[in-house]
Amino acid sequence: MRASRGVPGARVATLVALAWSRLLGGSVSFDDEFGMFVCTGMRTGFARGGTTVGGVFLTRRPPTRRLLRHEAVHADQWARHGLGFAVRYLCEELRNPGARNRFEIEAGLTDGGYRAAGEITRPGGS
Repeated sequence: MRASRGVPGARVATLVALAWSRLLGGSVSFDDEFGMFVCTGMRTGFARGGTTVGGVFLTRRPPTRRLLRHEAVHADQWARHGLGFAVRYLCEELRNPGARNRFEIEAGLTDGGYRAAGEITRPGGS
């Protein structure tokens, strides 16, 4: 289960994200296929169309299966890097924004709603 595996920092991030979601009125469910929590109904508290923190996807609307597959890779990245993933992702995004971000490329640009040219075609996740 992506939501609870990896380095200890990833588990801490998952717990913090779940608390953050509840604080902001999100509705929490668990996706068995991708092994992660999905928090919908949030009005704020995430970037772009949604954000994965630890093993939790924070968003406004229920995601498509393709988008959730993309976000599951981000959960794997959190599992690998722990709390340091947030810093790594931000540094990469500053150097190589959007579709040039290596973490987004690894997660699958098409599934995340990115065009090859580097622009988002629909609200995607991060």
